[in-house]
Amino acid sequence: MLPEHSFEFRLGDQTITLKTGKIARLAGGAVIAQSGDTVLLATATMANSVREGTDFFPLTVDFEERLYAAGRIPGSFFRREGRPSERAILTSRLIDRAVRPMFSHDMRNDVQIIVQPLSQGEVEYADTLGLIAASAALVISNVPFDDPVAAVRIGYVDGAFVVNPTIPQMEQSTLDLVVAGSADAIIMVEAGASVISEELMLDAMELAHQAIQEAIRIQLDMRAAVGRPKSDYPHFTMPEALTARVQELMLERVRHLVATTELKGERIDATNALEAELKATLADEAVENGWTQALIGEAFDAVLKQVVRERILNEGIRPDGRDQRTLRALDAEVHLVPRPHGSGLFTRGETQVMSLATLGMPGEEQELDDLFPEDTKRYIHHYNFPPYSTGEAYPLRGPRRREIGHGALAERALLPVIPAKDVFPYTIRVVSEVMSSNGSTSMASTCASTLALMDAGVPIKAPVGGIAMGLVSDGQRYRVLTDIQGIEDHLGDMDFKVTGTREGITALQMDIKIRGVSRAVLTEALEQARVARQQIIDVIESALAAPREVLSSFAPKMLTTHIDPEKIGALIGPGGKNIRALQSEYAVKIDVEEDGTVFIAAPDGDGAQRALAHVDSMMQTPKLGKVYNGKVVRVADFGAFVEIMPGTDGLVHISQLSDSRVEKVTDVANVGDELLVMVTGINEGKIRLSRQAVLEGWTLEEAQAQDAPPSGGGRRGGGGGGSRSRRHN
Repeated sequence: MLPEHSFEFRLGDQTITLKTGKIARLAGGAVIAQSGDTVLLATATMANSVREGTDFFPLTVDFEERLYAAGRIPGSFFRREGRPSERAILTSRLIDRAVRPMFSHDMRNDVQIIVQPLSQGEVEYADTLGLIAASAALVISNVPFDDPVAAVRIGYVDGAFVVNPTIPQMEQSTLDLVVAGSADAIIMVEAGASVISEELMLDAMELAHQAIQEAIRIQLDMRAAVGRPKSDYPHFTMPEALTARVQELMLERVRHLVATTELKGERIDATNALEAELKATLADEAVENGWTQALIGEAFDAVLKQVVRERILNEGIRPDGRDQRTLRALDAEVHLVPRPHGSGLFTRGETQVMSLATLGMPGEEQELDDLFPEDTKRYIHHYNFPPYSTGEAYPLRGPRRREIGHGALAERALLPVIPAKDVFPYTIRVVSEVMSSNGSTSMASTCASTLALMDAGVPIKAPVGGIAMGLVSDGQRYRVLTDIQGIEDHLGDMDFKVTGTREGITALQMDIKIRGVSRAVLTEALEQARVARQQIIDVIESALAAPREVLSSFAPKMLTTHIDPEKIGALIGPGGKNIRALQSEYAVKIDVEEDGTVFIAAPDGDGAQRALAHVDSMMQTPKLGKVYNGKVVRVADFGAFVEIMPGTDGLVHISQLSDSRVEKVTDVANVGDELLVMVTGINEGKIRLSRQAVLEGWTLEEAQAQDAPPSGGGRRGGGGGGSRSRRHN
């Protein structure tokens, strides 16, 4: 047996075990983390050399789902996992955003983290456990990573916080907060909430930071016990002579550029021209000193960053001339195009997003094929970031991780205000198309999507606005910036996105480039965001004050009814025959759920109403003694089969077809004829009918006495009616 080292700690009410030494011994570091039935393998490995031309830190994080972990076979044709699920991508991003700030800025070696679920329980979350395992693998590996991080989820159930809640507990929670941090500070935040206050959110974040301290301590114990020596690596440093020359040539000119250009396009053109001039000026010196063009470009970027940050800290003036709390110009419009069921356009400065909403049937919910117990999604939000939105041109290759993440954030922001299914049974899809980008497109997507939903007539509980906050700090001083644009995101220290209604927060996402932020900074950022959110919602409501009371004429008109679940089979019919017939006859679409809820949608309300009446009549139970106006659907020598309600027929024996003797059934009844008949008997699903009882005016008792089955077979014994189903799905 290979040696194995095991470490254990508590996180909330759950015990977490970290093991190393037995599995994946050739990886730089490998840890198996277990909580209940959920088991993950996390590995961290660093390349021995730097790829030529690399001018950034190439960190890759992959959360590799395998459906065997949940005891399932993939549903694809190949029965093999394909592209990562949305949840896997979001988990990869969550881990990346937590560990990346903790690496040294002078690293250029490739580092790869792979987190692979081996077993997925129905109680424990894999994302926070995976982050802890990834950090532990880095800490004990040869990768230069010294400060462990950890993460925890915080719920809020029945007025109390829950640390590291289970999946069943989270079904009752009004808060889903994930916080990652180091021993000293919070590094990353991801949250969704059912409209909670800023103070409650801050308390939850502080509780989370306290809760992860034991997970951090245990990683330090692991490093002391089994940690490998850290590998040396080529430290990237900017040549002092180059820094001095660029400062000498460009500092004042960059200051002038930053002070005189406000629009993104103008600034980019001016910056590129100045950088090209610098490279030309230093061409001879670059050859003499071995300075590459990329190195000169980095030195120029450092000067630009220095100037922008100093101007903000010293003067409180941002690149576009705003102070730290002022928003860019806002504008909102609705109903820009006719055929989508709802559309909204939101503009903030040079950032512009159009969202388009589509309403569909319940059966069009997205089916999820991942490890999480949730199997469908009713509200779907997609986000697209085309190259023209930044004035670029490059091949379209489907959504990237960033686009998946931004769409998920906007989806989480709006989910708390989406009406319940029993109030508004539609499946809802919103697509946000970024038309122009200069920062904070995910928050513009939230605003544009609020407009599109209201334009579509979705009765959302309240408008949702979103704002991105930034931070510039030199260690002693800091300024929190409201509504950051692209350059402030790129050169600043924090991207803190906040969405909510007028009453409270619905979602948060925070990423930082420094090693943590204090509660004071977070408090200030949340308060500035709250004030900005009110201004944004004012603009949204000026375009459309409330959801439209009438759906788009192009949206399906939906009606709902409920049937006995035991009669679902009768409605659907063999092989879906009945529902197919109904959908064809009335030009509708019908979905049936397991609890007996039936949804009927049609382009016009009349078709849906008629289909609903048909379904209701199909579900009725024939009553003894009741007279029905039925239609002959089949004739035989011994009698006629008459449909008395959709899908249900019975037999009128030849002796009961008339008040006089009938020699031949077709003398009285032919297929398609309508007959008034009385139900005189129901036995094991077979229905006996009598036309004679109607003609003679008999009571049920008189009819049953006259229609008593003969003892020896004869002409009366030719057969009985039954229930026939015609449906489709």
